[in-house]
Amino acid sequence: MTDIALLGAGSWGTALAIVLADNGHCVKMWARRKEQADEINNRHTNEKYLPNVALPENIAASTDMSSVIDGADTIVVVIPTKSMREVLKQLNEKLTKPVAIIHASKGIEPDTLKRISEIIEEEIHPDYLKSIAVLSGPSHAEEVSLRQPTTVTVSSRDKQACEAAQDLFINDYFRVYTNPDIIGVELGGALKNIIALGAGISNGLGYGDNSKAALITRGLAEITRLGKKMGANPLTFSGLTGIGDLIVTCTSQHSRNWRAGYAIGKGQKLSEVLENMGMVVEGVRTTLAAYQLSKKYDVDMPITNELYNVLFNNKDPKQAVDDLMTRKRTHEVEDLTAMLTSKNEM
Repeated sequence: MTDIALLGAGSWGTALAIVLADNGHCVKMWARRKEQADEINNRHTNEKYLPNVALPENIAASTDMSSVIDGADTIVVVIPTKSMREVLKQLNEKLTKPVAIIHASKGIEPDTLKRISEIIEEEIHPDYLKSIAVLSGPSHAEEVSLRQPTTVTVSSRDKQACEAAQDLFINDYFRVYTNPDIIGVELGGALKNIIALGAGISNGLGYGDNSKAALITRGLAEITRLGKKMGANPLTFSGLTGIGDLIVTCTSQHSRNWRAGYAIGKGQKLSEVLENMGMVVEGVRTTLAAYQLSKKYDVDMPITNELYNVLFNNKDPKQAVDDLMTRKRTHEVEDLTAMLTSKNEM
């Protein structure tokens, strides 16, 4: 049995705590609110985030970060991107020994344009950082918490850290693959939320499966274009953290990003949607970051561009779809070939 600290008591953090607890580990969760920690400890539930799910008794929670990380050699971080630096700064002040950090957050920081692993490297002192790994893939917390079959990917620049993280999480319902392409794995997990917003908007406007299929396919194309420019392996986006995560996030009502997009397509304002959701919608901030990245790397990302205008410039969603459909003609095969050729061939 291993002592594992888990920072973040939302739906995904709680679902991962269940996986780790089922594997026999002692999981200590850090929560912001005392009433939530008390509920986890006394009732073994987290009703706001995972209704009607019983938590294993080897999961405990506290609002005291120092007590949560005490004795843990591995810290799993499942925090919204907007709070990541704040929480990591707190963690850095409380660490007393080197730890392995595994993050399972899906986002990119606007303005700095940093991936989560880069933020961790900036905020955690090198003396306290053994390794960084990322866990990502098509995985709704609601289904994982019910032990339904799920397959994800773990990635790290450190092969041993990657395999250690795989060993911590893998079991008979939660299969974990390894992939050395940490840039591609992080980008795929973050950027798919943009396309999920678009898929929700499309459904909210009353469009059907043809439109959604087009969004997923062309969304994958622009994710791959950007990822390649940023140093990712294009093949990563054909795997679990690319097309796999796109499919599950764009086609399920479990997806917060899809639900937020659907409400926007039905005519709600972004501010109303975010207030009504009550949980973080990562795709909104990621759309801003991806729009900035597309300008920085001079990458054509038409879906991202239109969503940026819908979210931040009050563009009419129907007009955004019309503008996508009437873009300049291009050739799909040439586009795919350009994405998959090596950097030296471009």
